[in-house]
Amino acid sequence: MKRRLLLTRTVIAAAAAWLLPAGHGALAQPRYAISAAVLQEAVAQRFPMRLRLGGLLQLTVRTPVLQLLPDANRVATDMVVVAAGPGLERPATGEFDLDFALRYERSDQTVRARGLRVRSLRVSGLPAPYPELLDGIGPVLAQQVFGEIVLHRLRPADLALADGLGLEPDTVTVTPDGLVIGFAPKLAR
Repeated sequence: MKRRLLLTRTVIAAAAAWLLPAGHGALAQPRYAISAAVLQEAVAQRFPMRLRLGGLLQLTVRTPVLQLLPDANRVATDMVVVAAGPGLERPATGEFDLDFALRYERSDQTVRARGLRVRSLRVSGLPAPYPELLDGIGPVLAQQVFGEIVLHRLRPADLALADGLGLEPDTVTVTPDGLVIGFAPKLAR
């Protein structure tokens, strides 16, 4: 009997701790945090990435460095790009920077990039017509590199308590330390 009571109190305390924001005494909606390091590791698994632009150019996109932009609720990337091709004497190096918002995909319980914006695509030392070609393909290249990239996948265990409370992931917020997924009541489907 004492063991059952102790177990019940432990479960209630764990649930209350999950629902309470740090340093506050009032109940709040549950949250799930994803650190910047976990995001960086997830992105790094897809790189380096090689893309061919017809027979003219091959781009190698090296592992991006993520920057969190909490004021804009977006994530930015800085990537090194190496361009090589038959019309180039030697490979040229440049930078490819973009930013994106995030969304939660309910069907597979993932956090994905959306709303890609190219900030810049610069490769120095390219002869004509390569710079014009790169200017025109920036958005397409961004979609190939980061379109629908999975930044995190929630496990059933991550969602078990919220599910039991009738909640599901709702919002994805960028913070200085990573992402926070907020929960809301489940919608009738």
